[in-house]
Amino acid sequence: MPVSKAHAEWNGDVPTGTGRFTAGDGIEGGVTYKSRFEGGPGSNPEQLIAAAHATCFSMALSNALTEAGFTPQSIETDAAVTLRPVDGAPTITKIELTTVGTVPGLDEARFGEIAAQAKANCPVSRALAAVPEVSLTASLKA
Repeated sequence: MPVSKAHAEWNGDVPTGTGRFTAGDGIEGGVTYKSRFEGGPGSNPEQLIAAAHATCFSMALSNALTEAGFTPQSIETDAAVTLRPVDGAPTITKIELTTVGTVPGLDEARFGEIAAQAKANCPVSRALAAVPEVSLTASLKA
C-alpha cells in the first residue's frame, strides 16, 4: 500500500499568522485562526478530517455492499466534525456521518446494518476511535 503524504506550513503566531497545506494532487488550502476557530473564510484541519472520513466511509460502504451481494449505484456521505474546548484544549468531540445510497434491491434496514458495519471497518473511523461520539444516519435514496 502507498504511503499518503501532506505538507503544511505555518507562519507567525496563532492569532495573527497564516498557514497553507497541500496533499495529493491538487488538494491545497489556506488556514487562519479565524477559519479554524471562528468560522471565518478559508480551510481548517477539521474540514480535511471530515473529507477524509466521508470519502473513506463511502468507499468502505460500497465495498461492504458489494461483498453482501448488492451493486451500489451511488453512495453520498456528508461528515460534520465538531471542535470544542475540553479541559481548556480544542478537541474533536463529535463526528456526524450522513449517508444516502442508491442500491437496487436493498431495503432500509439491511442498508443500515451494512452501513454500520462499514463505519466500524473504515480505516479512518478506526483511526478516529478516540472521538467520544461518532454517529451515523443511513438512508436509501427514494
